[in-house]
Amino acid sequence: MTISATELPPIAAHQMLVFLLQLAVLLVTAFLLGRLATRLNLAAVVGELAAGVILGPSLLAHLLPSLSSWLFPPDPGQIHLLDAVGQLGVLLLVGFTGMHIDLDVVRRRGRTAALVSAGGLIIPLGLGVAVGTALPASLMGEGHERPVFALFIGVAMCVSAIPVIAKTLVELRLLHRDIGQLTITAAAVDDIVGWALLSIISAMATTGLRAGHLALTLGSLVLALAVAYLVGRPAVRVGLTRSNKTEDPAVTVAVVTVLTLASAAGTTALGLEPILGAFLCGILLSTSGLLDRRKLAPLSTFVMAVLAPVFFATAGLRMDLTLLGRPHVLLSGLVVLLIAIGGKFVGAYLGARLSKLSRWEGLALGAGLNARGVIEVIVATVGLRLGVLTTAGYTIIVLVAVVTSLMAPPALRYAVKHIAATEEEREREKVFSA
Repeated sequence: MTISATELPPIAAHQMLVFLLQLAVLLVTAFLLGRLATRLNLAAVVGELAAGVILGPSLLAHLLPSLSSWLFPPDPGQIHLLDAVGQLGVLLLVGFTGMHIDLDVVRRRGRTAALVSAGGLIIPLGLGVAVGTALPASLMGEGHERPVFALFIGVAMCVSAIPVIAKTLVELRLLHRDIGQLTITAAAVDDIVGWALLSIISAMATTGLRAGHLALTLGSLVLALAVAYLVGRPAVRVGLTRSNKTEDPAVTVAVVTVLTLASAAGTTALGLEPILGAFLCGILLSTSGLLDRRKLAPLSTFVMAVLAPVFFATAGLRMDLTLLGRPHVLLSGLVVLLIAIGGKFVGAYLGARLSKLSRWEGLALGAGLNARGVIEVIVATVGLRLGVLTTAGYTIIVLVAVVTSLMAPPALRYAVKHIAATEEEREREKVFSA
């Protein structure tokens, strides 16, 4: 017997109370630690991730277990409420990232972006597979074969995190720079390929690798791009044309939000990641020639000040760093961490140098692409759910996510100091800040 929506009981008062307190506590902690991070010349995202770590099982659960279990109960329904807010934030954040992509730079420097992307993918992937064949069996899920585990480690090493990279570039005021554009473009390619590879590994972990599943994944990606061009582009033009007829920024905010979420829903329906849809929508909005960026200022402020911090803090809640107290986990984690950092740096640097970029530009690209952040946490969660990783293996992947997100902003800031800004970049900054 089915139950209609009108017959469903409303959310319980206690569940609503806990949800509201969760949001308030996470937001104020993320805000304060984010401000502290900026005072220490770090990106605010560093403090926002730390907020979740402090309030999660790594610290609060040990210091005040009763308070922790009451404020963050292990109830799926309660957790999903918080996750929904965080997902809304990350989708809009990635949408804004797409809006700041200058396709003229991508077209002019497509070879550079391709070489950087290839280096940032192939070298970490190969090194990850190699180290995955040598890691202790205690990190590998029971009943799974070593090749599947090794390939999974390789995929975890080659992904980047567009949300973390995007927020870092925005906060460091680097998104208008050519190096920022190249970093985002290379990260987008890396993540698209990474998600496709992850779907293949997931198939191998469940039903085995089959040509049909691989063809379906690649076909879904091609279909998503085709729909974005044939359907998304006209929809964006119609929506922005209507919103430009009024001076009320609320109309533009609503149109952009609806288009971004609809695009994310579309890629999700195709079995791809919603982040990909949001990113594609942002590019369509930017290239339409109709987007009035000034009207998006209220939405940008809300996303950057409220939704994005909640998302990063929520990601931190899932990190239990106390597991690193086990010697074999810590040693394996350090090896994987060194491979992850070195592989991305070397791959991006070689791609940059082959493209005739300077040494500092190569180091900046390596630093920017090294931020794995919550995308790596998502990958780790998939591995844990599929049984490819044990809890210890999951902890190691999370270690890579945390450390690379902490080190990327200061390394990027230092490298960019040695790269002179061009007149074109100054003009682009005026357009983006308008």
